[in-house]
Amino acid sequence: HLQQGFAALPGPVRAGVWIAIAGASFTGMMAIARHLSSGMHVFEIVFFRAVLGLPFLVPYMIRSGPRVLHTQKTGLYLLRSVGAFGGLVCFFYAATLITLADIAAIGFTRPAFSTVAAMLFLGEMALRRRWTAIGISAVGALFIVRPGFVEINAGVLFAFGAVASQVLNTVVIKKLTWTEPPDTIAVYQGLYLAPMALVAAAFVWVWPSWEQLAWLVAAGALGTVTQRSIVRSYAAADASVVVALDFIRLPVAALIGLLAFAELPSPWVWLGGAIIIASTVILTRGESRDKGANLPRRTDGKKT
Repeated sequence: HLQQGFAALPGPVRAGVWIAIAGASFTGMMAIARHLSSGMHVFEIVFFRAVLGLPFLVPYMIRSGPRVLHTQKTGLYLLRSVGAFGGLVCFFYAATLITLADIAAIGFTRPAFSTVAAMLFLGEMALRRRWTAIGISAVGALFIVRPGFVEINAGVLFAFGAVASQVLNTVVIKKLTWTEPPDTIAVYQGLYLAPMALVAAAFVWVWPSWEQLAWLVAAGALGTVTQRSIVRSYAAADASVVVALDFIRLPVAALIGLLAFAELPSPWVWLGGAIIIASTVILTRGESRDKGANLPRRTDGKKT
């Protein structure tokens, strides 16, 4: 009955619930990384996060069979795995240095940076609306970081590094979708990421205790919940609605930070996050209208 009642709710309401779940699970994973970092190197945490994600690849491999491994884009898959590895390392390092709410707010800049990358590397059109959204997003980021007013610590740099890694992933995935099946894209990141993380972790390896292993399993589960919740949010409502609701992640992160670590985010973080979300809403709604009008997305005349 509960499942039927939830399905009967309006799409935006269901999307908001999924966004809140995604925000809570992602922030929980960051909190676990901070907790574990006192006795375990970040590289090792990333390795276990990658390994614990491998079982979730089995359904893709069963569904597609041996052909799921057929590809001529090995270089792009390696590049995507580098981006995924760098993103996790940066996120986990950032979690040890700045508040969880700061990480969430800085993460809101990803759509703006992704837009710049798409124009530079995917040939997407440099529309005025896109540049406007990018400019507004940059202003929001400045409110969060406040250079010249507060010292910019390494945690902020790691958080932006994580965003840059996510942007790299976005560009590579977009290129891969032009020729590669979705199941192949999903499988190869896991197959490459785990060995890559193992090489890095081998230099700092410490065998985890049973308690640490339990926390690592929990982090792996939360990472999976995050991804599935994001997908479900986009299935429940239009992208422009989901982007507007994405701001829910900030109070969720702030609440977890307060309960777990007695963190109180600065008012500037809330203001900057709101400005960035506003810019993203402007961008996404415009993109949705363009899709409805069949506006070409690339300068070579191909749709994306």
